[in-house]
Amino acid sequence: MSPTTIPGKMTLRQGFSPVGIGGDNVYEIEISGTVYRVHVFTTIGESEFIAASPIPNLEYLVVAGGGGGGVGFGGGGGAGGYRTGTLALTLGSHTVTVGNGGAAGPGNNTQGSSGEASVFTSITSAGGGGGGGGAFPAAGFNGGSGGGGGAGGAAGGLGNTPATVPSQGNNGASGVNGVSGGGGGGAGAAASGLDGGTGVYSSITGSSVGYAGGGAANSTTGHGNATEGGGGLVGGVLTVAAANRGGGGYGDGPGTPGNGRGGSGIVIVRYAI
Repeated sequence: MSPTTIPGKMTLRQGFSPVGIGGDNVYEIEISGTVYRVHVFTTIGESEFIAASPIPNLEYLVVAGGGGGGVGFGGGGGAGGYRTGTLALTLGSHTVTVGNGGAAGPGNNTQGSSGEASVFTSITSAGGGGGGGGAFPAAGFNGGSGGGGGAGGAAGGLGNTPATVPSQGNNGASGVNGVSGGGGGGAGAAASGLDGGTGVYSSITGSSVGYAGGGAANSTTGHGNATEGGGGLVGGVLTVAAANRGGGGYGDGPGTPGNGRGGSGIVIVRYAI
């Protein structure tokens, strides 16, 4: 029997009885004797997941786009909101949205833009807050995780905004007047000084991957550190926020082009078959 192709969706193998359709990458993994089908959505924008039958125990990971970094001893962008859990999915089509990362500040002493929300049916993760700009008191924006404040001594943005239970993120750090911006908050911890807040690791794909690390700030002596997909110093090398991991972008220095765009988000679901 030949494989059956559903246009624009996926190819079905002989004997394949899916309960879900959709995603940029669909595959199966086995964990402790249980086989799971995994659907990974990475393309920015809106799509759909079709439940061809009810799915009583669907696991999800929804990570929003990270905030962009500020410019001018700017604050780091906050990580995109990070939400994970299990829900009972009804028969039919369900909305999926993958949020883009926020742009870096467009010029000297400008704030970064906040990231876009990611959505899976009733679950929404808020975009990360943009980082504050440098020479004047420009606070970081609120978001899934808050952006860091600029070097005017401004406050970092608040994380977990709007509030979810469990929390989807943490606060950005305040800048230090005339010295540095503050790091962007991460899903795992608030930012501290120049460094972005740590993200969180998930094994929903079958491999442990870190998501939603905060972006690092810039200072008179250089950038801070970043982890789990955030932009900043990673192993001593200045690194942009990774695609599809929801990290915040790094803050830039005065007169430096805004390279600190936030990382795009991702939506992943899996269920036992």
